[in-house]
Amino acid sequence: MTATSVATIATGETDPPLRALPERAAALLAGVDAPPRLVAHLRAVHDVAARLVEWVRRRCPALELDAEAVLFGAATHDIGKALYPAELSGPGARHEEAGRELLLGHGVEARLARFAATHASWTAPGAGAEDLLVSLADKVWKNKRVSELEDLVVARLAGADGRAAWEWFMELDEVLTEIGDGADRRLAYQMSHPLTRQRPRGTRAER
Repeated sequence: MTATSVATIATGETDPPLRALPERAAALLAGVDAPPRLVAHLRAVHDVAARLVEWVRRRCPALELDAEAVLFGAATHDIGKALYPAELSGPGARHEEAGRELLLGHGVEARLARFAATHASWTAPGAGAEDLLVSLADKVWKNKRVSELEDLVVARLAGADGRAAWEWFMELDEVLTEIGDGADRRLAYQMSHPLTRQRPRGTRAER
């Protein structure tokens, strides 16, 4: 897969309309020759993460949040699957630490690289609001609801502004339901991209 084709998936027009990946994330994905479906997945999750960030900023400005970290984390959280492509279509966690190491090896700061390793570990000690939002985006983009994760997000919101947890539960449920309504289109978009890199005719397959 060429850098140009990665750029097209990462930043070109999409159906449904999805926010373009951050330029730095798109360049990293091109640099590791990421499979098309991986890039499409990251774009879908990044778009949902951006919607969550906008919602938090609007509804709970008291919650301290590194928006740049959330968006970059969502855009690169599965980059390790470029090294373990079988985990694109099957289970496996090798991509998590491998992704963090890959990002660090490309000069990405630890505060931004961490999401590759933490996006499936929202109960780990030290998980911040940013980690929870990346994990939440990685679930709700396909309309998967995880009560334990959502409860942790509610606790952060309630702790920031003092409103009752049940009020935040209702508000979060409303926005996640709205986002979940677009899951079928996002899934169709992701599945429209192949799992493997397209090679020019006559090119020998990699061993």
